[in-house]
Amino acid sequence: MNKYTFTAALMLLFVSVQSSAQPVMDDARASAAFEQYIKTTMPVWKTPGLSAIVIHNGNVVFRKGFGVIDAGGNEPFTTATLSACASTTKAMTAVCMGILVDEGKIKWSDKVSDVLPSFKLSDPYSTAEITVLDLFTHNTGLGNADFLWVMGYNREEIVQRMQWIPPAYSLRSSYIYQNLMYMVAGEVIKAVSGKTWDAFITERIFTPLGMKHTYADHSAIPAAETVAHPHYRHPETDSVMSIPYLYDDNIGAAGGVFSCADDMAKWLQCMSDSSKGNGVRLIKPATWEFLFAPKIVIQGEMYPTMSIIKPHWQTYGMGWFQHDYRGKMLNYHTGSLDGMTAIAGILQDQHTAVYIFGNLDHAELRHALMYKALDLFAFGDNTNDWSGKFYPLYKGREDTAKNREKATMAKRINGTTPSLALAAYDGTFTNKLLGQITVEEKNGKLRVVFPNKTDILLEHWHYDIFRGTFTNWWNDHAWVQFYLDKEGRISSISLDGDVFQK
Repeated sequence: MNKYTFTAALMLLFVSVQSSAQPVMDDARASAAFEQYIKTTMPVWKTPGLSAIVIHNGNVVFRKGFGVIDAGGNEPFTTATLSACASTTKAMTAVCMGILVDEGKIKWSDKVSDVLPSFKLSDPYSTAEITVLDLFTHNTGLGNADFLWVMGYNREEIVQRMQWIPPAYSLRSSYIYQNLMYMVAGEVIKAVSGKTWDAFITERIFTPLGMKHTYADHSAIPAAETVAHPHYRHPETDSVMSIPYLYDDNIGAAGGVFSCADDMAKWLQCMSDSSKGNGVRLIKPATWEFLFAPKIVIQGEMYPTMSIIKPHWQTYGMGWFQHDYRGKMLNYHTGSLDGMTAIAGILQDQHTAVYIFGNLDHAELRHALMYKALDLFAFGDNTNDWSGKFYPLYKGREDTAKNREKATMAKRINGTTPSLALAAYDGTFTNKLLGQITVEEKNGKLRVVFPNKTDILLEHWHYDIFRGTFTNWWNDHAWVQFYLDKEGRISSISLDGDVFQK
């Protein structure tokens, strides 16, 4: 075979491969397939309602709501229904800081303690060295301390209490996802701009982009708006039940934004196009690129779904998780608050973005829908059933947790009684980080009362150990152990490992 016939053979092979490959799917066909997939998978995960938008080549090519805002009613979940952006807020907070950097009011390398003197950690070195950039990358040495939200503290109080959180690792030596540093970022924005984070993000992002139905926190939502109800599956009946939304405005820059699919389409269009949208540019192109540039490498699995997706690398930018997907870089982030979920994903090389709101906690259908939308609209591929792969994964994890709980229950020692009469367990107990809790005996039962009026009803387990059930039942259970001093009086209690002194 000479070079010409060889070349011809290659051309024929190329044409044959091209003709046998799956044709590129147009947006209309992709939309029809995506809609059908959502309708098919929602019952599997028992999701009452959700909304989804897809951006392709700069245009909104899919925009639709499904199901209901409340499992007990029939009001539809639409693309105008408000829901919690939760931690997808973090990318917005990063843009807010980028705006201030572009204006020369702050630098990424500035020390946080110089800008915000109230900022203090238990480690003096970390306090002195943490920069504005470090607030966005989950590697400051701080572990997860989200329980401060449950205690009902406001933003300033939470920042003040961070000095009593023991370090989980040394500065920039590891990675633990947590929310508090983003809250600090919001306070830095306030200190530099002279405006609260709420006012700043509204004036500098929501208003310019025309996001007229997006609010910096739940308390700012007008009564006329339709808001999705949070839901949980009851642990005993497995039925999907509506729960109240409990948080006020203390979540802030870490996850406080409420919006709708219609407005999040504007946000994703902006983030997909170097921060341009609605005829404005939020930040400089170089700053936009900086926000998406990987900042740290993540070891292990960011989410259980990674065991199925099997990316070759995982990183974190600034408000964005990142990994390779079908040879392209995917920027994405989930959001979760009690009973509500969200997910945002951008494949910039493929000019495709997706955002999904849902109103059932622990329903990881959001992951399946994000990858399915990317498959359909970016790659024209309808072969992957991500829900079919992810559901057994999460169901297996749930079953494992239930079996672990059963094993714990089987270790109960029968026939024991508390050391003292229940009234003797009454009192106020203090933890330097978490503050005060009160133990009360009423009608033959002990109850732990938190400052925000969240209660835990205690059931005697064995000896001086009690199993607690939150009055907010979706918070599951807690273990409380009482300790006696040498005189036989209650001196302290341990609440899931956190010790409170009397």
